[in-house]
Amino acid sequence: MDRSATTPTLLADLGGTNVRFALADTTSSTPLLMDSVRRYRVKDFGTLADTIRQYFTDTGHTASHAIIAAAGRIANGETVQITNNPWAVSAHGLQAELGFDGVRLVNDFAAQGMSIPLLQKDQLQAVGAALPPEHDHKSAQTFVVMGPGTGLGVAGLLLRFGHWIVLETEGGHAGFAAHTAEDVEILHRLNARFGRVSNERMICGNGLVNLYLALADINGQRAEEYTPEDITARASDSSDALCVRTVETLAGIFGSVAGDLVLSLGGWDGVYLTGGVLKILMPWLQSGGFRERFEAKGRFRDTMEHVPTIAITHPEPGLLGAAALAVLDTGKALPQQG
Repeated sequence: MDRSATTPTLLADLGGTNVRFALADTTSSTPLLMDSVRRYRVKDFGTLADTIRQYFTDTGHTASHAIIAAAGRIANGETVQITNNPWAVSAHGLQAELGFDGVRLVNDFAAQGMSIPLLQKDQLQAVGAALPPEHDHKSAQTFVVMGPGTGLGVAGLLLRFGHWIVLETEGGHAGFAAHTAEDVEILHRLNARFGRVSNERMICGNGLVNLYLALADINGQRAEEYTPEDITARASDSSDALCVRTVETLAGIFGSVAGDLVLSLGGWDGVYLTGGVLKILMPWLQSGGFRERFEAKGRFRDTMEHVPTIAITHPEPGLLGAAALAVLDTGKALPQQG
């Protein structure tokens, strides 16, 4: 988008449940203006345009350009049907309706991936023994970016001799590959419910409920009508053994899928973990079967043991990545954080 580097850009991170807004100052080394961040529930508004108007009313801000990071496949750079909510967004339609000079749509995990060049080291937490990687701007590196929220997002991130390139994917909708006897039993039950079973059916907020119901049936236990929040709360205080087992199982399957993505994308330099559910899952990722199943890749085990898995702890990585894209749109380079 052709514009002055001094023009503020509206940023949006649109998921299945929430939409977050902020402004970017592309002249700053820290372009995301954290004091401009606001969150709205998708169900409270009819359209994205309505929500943007509310944001401008609430904050008094305005902008002439927008970068919308949306949870769905971007068709021809122009339209997106949000995967887990009813909204459809057209870049040109939104531009015309709100009088913007330009609107750019990107996949939400493309934005999550582009946050990584701007992250500080204290905004990263290693999962397992391997330390977060150093970014080598004089060579070629490939990373996986993935994580659970309302759905499961997946992207590739390439650093090629100082240039960052993000690969937009819908890898969360790849079919689930069972690796253990229990995986097979879970797959049978979810297949009976849903037909085709994608990785997203388990690795997301509602995936906790799907796993809980499957494990209850496998163990011949009566299932309660728990929400994802109920399951994680009862797992955290160890008040329900089945809830504990559910979260442990999700962590293990998460590790398997993350490892498969390293093999598929060639992400030998590391996996960055993010998403709205990640913080809740962190205790089980650190202590459970995540790394074991991540590394259990047969003849590639020795290699996988050295591939780091890193949790992003920045509170708004989607907006941060959208801010990075706003900087690049002005023709400027991103700062090299290491």
